[in-house]
Parts: sequence; structure tokens; C-alpha cells
Amino acid sequence: MSALQFGVFVPQGWKMELASIADPAAKWDTAVEIAVLAEELGFDSLWVYDHFHNVPRPAHETMFECWMTLAAISQRTSRIKLGQMVGCALYREPTLLAKLTSNLDVMSGGRLIWGIGAGWYEHEYVGYGYGEQLPVPADRIRMLRETIEIVTAMWTDPDVDYDGRHYTVAGAQCDPKPLQSPRPPVLVGGSGEQLTLRVVARLADASNFGGKPHEFEHKCNVLRQHCTDVGRDYDEIQKTWSPEIFLRTDDQEIIDGGSRSFIGEPYESWREGNLVGTPEQVVAKMQTYIDLGCTGFYPWCSDYPDTATMRLFAEQVIPAVRAAND
Repeated sequence: MSALQFGVFVPQGWKMELASIADPAAKWDTAVEIAVLAEELGFDSLWVYDHFHNVPRPAHETMFECWMTLAAISQRTSRIKLGQMVGCALYREPTLLAKLTSNLDVMSGGRLIWGIGAGWYEHEYVGYGYGEQLPVPADRIRMLRETIEIVTAMWTDPDVDYDGRHYTVAGAQCDPKPLQSPRPPVLVGGSGEQLTLRVVARLADASNFGGKPHEFEHKCNVLRQHCTDVGRDYDEIQKTWSPEIFLRTDDQEIIDGGSRSFIGEPYESWREGNLVGTPEQVVAKMQTYIDLGCTGFYPWCSDYPDTATMRLFAEQVIPAVRAAND
């Protein structure tokens, strides 16, 4: 099994977690401070969302853009990996993505994890003028596949020509090349069992998919079959999960606080489907996923901008999980 990896999200405002801070500059300062703290606490990676509008509905509230956020944070950190969970292939041409990713890898000293997916948030897709409606799922997955093929080619080849169904490239150059060798890791996110996981088996180094334990196990089995079909070693692919997390040492405090779901999910369902509980309870739940094949946990802290959950995760949960799996 691959070595376990532990990351955490930076608060960007997507889930309205910065709304309690009035000044936009203070919101940004908070995001940077938490990113720096993540490195100090020993996390392996930090993550950002690639969205423009808030959820569960657009709210005219701050949402810091993915690549600008990572570029800035790369200059305030020195060790921690930098990833997107996940970038939307529909929002930037593959050639631009090749340039953004390679530049960030160089600027950060070789710390990029390239997260990419097919996209789903139609309100911002239409609102930003990409089209009148989202392409159908099959086309979005083809665009995702072509995007990965073009970007990874531009990371290594001097000049790239590509003639696909959705994208055509003629003599594209990308310099500087990424520092990581043979290339930065590619993480594909998405829940599609046939189309998306087939792309993972062919082209990716990691797959992020969530759900309750039986759902996670099922997706692992589907991915395993896709790997068999294309002749890929299933065990070399990271299988990661990005739930919400809320930790307190007193379980009654968690119960009394009720659901912290950003979409208003009822408490029992929210708790069951995420990492919610005392450190001991969360360690036990994470072990269930590890036993099913999970190799990375990249949660979003439901109490942001407070850092109590983040600190408990780093100081009590991660050491216990590592010790149990060494």
C-alpha cells in the first residue's frame, strides 16, 4: 500500500467560511495564516477548490481564485505540497493549464499536485460565459481526458501537436518545464464510475472519490477492474478522500452543536458521511477507509476560520493513524 498522506484545505470562502470576517484583506490574511500553520503542523499537502461562486448558492461573498491563491501561498511556504480539489477542465484551455501548472511547480520548488476534474457547477459555468449550459457528461469526460493528454505532453515535449475531438494544438511550447521528474502527480476527481475512473486508470496517479464506506469500497473495485482492463497496476494509484471534518474532545459538544453541513444536511447524515467526532472516533473511522484501500485524507475543516479542528487533526489524529499503520 502507498504511504498514507494527510492534507487539509485552505479557507477560500467557497463554503462561506470567511463571511464572518468583514475586510477582504483580512480574509486573505486568514487564508495565508492557516496555510502557513498547516505547514508548521506537519501536514503533507494543502488544497484549494477551483470555483468562482459560493455554495450552496452564489452569495456575493469572497471566493479566492484557485491558481492565484496557490501561487501566493507557494511563496509563504517551503515544504508542503500544493493541490487543487479539483481544477475544472472546462474553465481553462489545456495549453493555459500546462503553463499554469508548470509555472507553479517551478515557483514552489517542485510541490505541485495537479488536481483536475470534468466540472459540475452549472451556475458559474454559465455565469462566466463558458456556454449556455454544461456539456453532457460524456463530452465533459472526453474534454477531461484530452486536457490531461495535452498538459502532460506539454510538461515533457519541446513542441506539442494534438488533434482531438474538443481541442487542437499546433506547435505549443511550455517553458519552463515542471521541476518534478518524471512529472508532477495527476489527481483526477469525480464520481463517475465508468467514464471518470476509466480516465484515472489510463492517465492519473491518484483518484479522489468519497462516500460512505460501502460506496468507497465499490468505487475502488470499479477502479481495480478498469486497471485490469488497461493493464495498469491498481496499487500504484492513490485512492483519496476529502470529507468535511469537525473535531472536539467532548462528544457532547459536537452533538449540541448540530449539523455544520454547508448544504444544510441533517446532523445524523452529515456526521455519518464525514469525519465528525472525537479524535478517537475519527481515528477509528479513518481506519475503516484505510482497510478498504484509502491512502490519502484531505479534509475541509467545518469550523473555519477557527483552527481547533485543524490542530486536533494534526496533533492527535494523524499521529495515531500513522502509528496504527506503520
